[in-house]
Amino acid sequence: MKKITVSFVGAGRVGSALCRELFTKGLVIDTVISTSETKGILLANECKATWTKKPAIPDSTDLVIIAVPDSKLKRVLSDLRCRPGTIVAHTAGSIGLEVFPAGITKKGVIYPLQTFSYKRGINFSELTVFIESSDSETASILTYVADTLGCRVSYAETEQRRLLHLAAVFACNFTNHMMTIGKELANNSGYSFDELKPLLQETFLKAFESGPENSQTGPAVRNDKNTIRKHLELLSFDHDLQKIYRDISKSILKYHNKK
Repeated sequence: MKKITVSFVGAGRVGSALCRELFTKGLVIDTVISTSETKGILLANECKATWTKKPAIPDSTDLVIIAVPDSKLKRVLSDLRCRPGTIVAHTAGSIGLEVFPAGITKKGVIYPLQTFSYKRGINFSELTVFIESSDSETASILTYVADTLGCRVSYAETEQRRLLHLAAVFACNFTNHMMTIGKELANNSGYSFDELKPLLQETFLKAFESGPENSQTGPAVRNDKNTIRKHLELLSFDHDLQKIYRDISKSILKYHNKK
């Protein structure tokens, strides 16, 4: 397949990472559309592209990748102006093809299952990109883009991808919040987050090797009511944390009692 020209709408964490990687791999980046002038100009300059706030895609663009927050996606797509036949794809894990207006006929989803940060690089060869498309040509182009990134490719229907996105929220976002609470409690004890790092490293390694369902330890899985009661007493300063502790402990015990 010949090289294609790509434009991006959005210069946030996901859009910036994909744009830079595709540019590094040799694709032509045509335009970066972003309401943030600072981020948009920076990304466009790095990728030898043009920055604009206007949602107008040049005719030279083969593929438009929309990487904006889910809450803004419908409005951004309705405002987008591009030539008929331009392929448009969004990166949202929990939204399908139904979000596209009728005027966009070649449409798709290219969802990289990863957490992105501005200051951390991503090894794209370790990622899977989940693709959905309206037609075979769009599927071919999105597969080509994923291959260019160096990712594995999987074709996922909307409901599959939504459930996978939900799984990612539990595994990544909720886990990160638990670590944030752990860090604050460690700080309250006079120690730093560093004291928890060996524990966390072993926790994740064991989960990867044996499966998280086979790696659960702690007072909840043992139904150690005395320790649980003491922990709840320690959390008496924050009723929300007490509720989180109580609900998760009940969930752990319920899950392992079913096994």
